[in-house]
Amino acid sequence: MRTYRELFRAPEFTPLFLTSAVQVAATTVTGLALGTLVYAATRSPLLSALVMFGPSLAQLIGATALLSAADRLPPRAAIAGIALAFALGTAAQAVPGLPVWAIFAIAAGLGTIASLGGGVRYGLLNEILPAEGYLLGRSVLNMSVGIMQICGFAVGGVLVAALSPRGALLAGAVLYLAAAAIARLRLSRRPPRTAGRPSIAQTWHNNAQLWSSVPRRYVYLALWVPNGLIVGCESLFVPYAPRHAGLLFAFAALGMLVGDTLTGRFVSARWRERLSAPLRLLLAAPYLVFALQPALPVAVAAVVLASVGYSASLLLQQRLMALTPDELSGHALGLHSSGMLAMQGVGAAVAGAVAQQTSPGTAMAVMAMISVAVTLTLAPGLRSDREPSQPGKPGERPARDRSRQARRAATN
Repeated sequence: MRTYRELFRAPEFTPLFLTSAVQVAATTVTGLALGTLVYAATRSPLLSALVMFGPSLAQLIGATALLSAADRLPPRAAIAGIALAFALGTAAQAVPGLPVWAIFAIAAGLGTIASLGGGVRYGLLNEILPAEGYLLGRSVLNMSVGIMQICGFAVGGVLVAALSPRGALLAGAVLYLAAAAIARLRLSRRPPRTAGRPSIAQTWHNNAQLWSSVPRRYVYLALWVPNGLIVGCESLFVPYAPRHAGLLFAFAALGMLVGDTLTGRFVSARWRERLSAPLRLLLAAPYLVFALQPALPVAVAAVVLASVGYSASLLLQQRLMALTPDELSGHALGLHSSGMLAMQGVGAAVAGAVAQQTSPGTAMAVMAMISVAVTLTLAPGLRSDREPSQPGKPGERPARDRSRQARRAATN
């Protein structure tokens, strides 16, 4: 599977794509509205960063308690239910006079629920596409994230100015309802990928099994830590440029879109391996310029260039799937998603705390330096010659394809 036409001909990819895109638009609009609302009320860079990205810390709760459900719930019901929960929670955050602590409490609850979303969604993607189509499909979903963030931040900025932050939150709630409706009406009913009842004990068991592999462990750390530190930089866009934060967010999404398009569609398998390490460094290095407190045009250029580096996560996810048995694919991707979002919350908290003591630009440069150091430290463990003979080696994919065919037969 090498072309977009082949991808969208795959049964159920289109409704999954639409559900994901609308939900990203909702998240983008509501995130900007919440950041603006809290910063206006508190004038605190720390609280503004935390309300946008801090609820991701609640993903740690889901990663340690709920993730076994990612492969044990019917995908359609789970995706629609999560979107509906976000619609209700976002509408509650728009209630006039709601105190800041209550906004944070609702956001934390939604973050916990969201821990299931990545595992269910990307586990379903891994199921509906053939093995060789996963990277292209994942890149297209990432491209939709970039496009919808560009549109979402642009529209969100207009809504915040025209309607108020609370009006923008209500618009986000409507988008979440639309995502729930698309999932419920357009996705077909499928059985869970794994039998059994979700439980905390099973979640811990699966996490331990996934974490026990040294190559997988390096991949997870490379997916989580550098990404989270750079999102910490992005969490300071509002205090760095209050009047132009939406522009910075939109151009960050543009850079991510360019990177995912090039890496997912046009870069050959041979060059993907060679570009993986440079892309991980590119994600952080341009943010070093913020130590000089650059003017807006230079800041925009640095943000676009750095965001191209997010495409390194595509290559790491493909590597993760090659190292993971099919029956744990949803859980493995959910652990990636939850850990990444949790580290984004950590990054936002650390960046906000540093900015509180110094300045937003200085804090962004500090986060970039730490990200570069972590990437260089992890590089030896990500070399292909470190992979032992285990799931993901030749002979594994056909078995996984057969299990997919068996599940597809069960749905027909």
